[in-house]
Amino acid sequence: MQIDWINFTPWPSLTGGALIGIAAALLINFNGRIMGASNIVGGLFHSLSDAPWRLSFLAGLIAPAIVAAAINMPKPVFFGSTATLIVAGLLVGCGTRMGGGCTSGHGVCGMSRLSPRSIAATLIFMLAGFVTVFVVRHALAGAAS
Repeated sequence: MQIDWINFTPWPSLTGGALIGIAAALLINFNGRIMGASNIVGGLFHSLSDAPWRLSFLAGLIAPAIVAAAINMPKPVFFGSTATLIVAGLLVGCGTRMGGGCTSGHGVCGMSRLSPRSIAATLIFMLAGFVTVFVVRHALAGAAS
């Protein structure tokens, strides 16, 4: 395997990871909440009393995409069909529900707290991702040709 040096982006990736970590630390220290996106979104449907901070969090997630579109940044390229992306999104949603949280809640916040449940969930998320990539890119690709 070789690194694609033309598209290798360590500094933006490092910056993004640091910002996610800082946001998670700020949310738990100042709001006492775990930064799990699925539970933050899900909480909007249960209680209106804490909706302002949840909506602020979601606005912070959406704002970079709006700015990128406004300044004409290159659009992301997806290699799957629309149907594939919809099915993938639904599978991720089901997995999030079954796992009791998402990658941000378990992978970023839970693992930093050394939560055994989050460590197990993150290992399962990663294993499922590895298996999916192998099956789609190698097993199914070989069968199609």
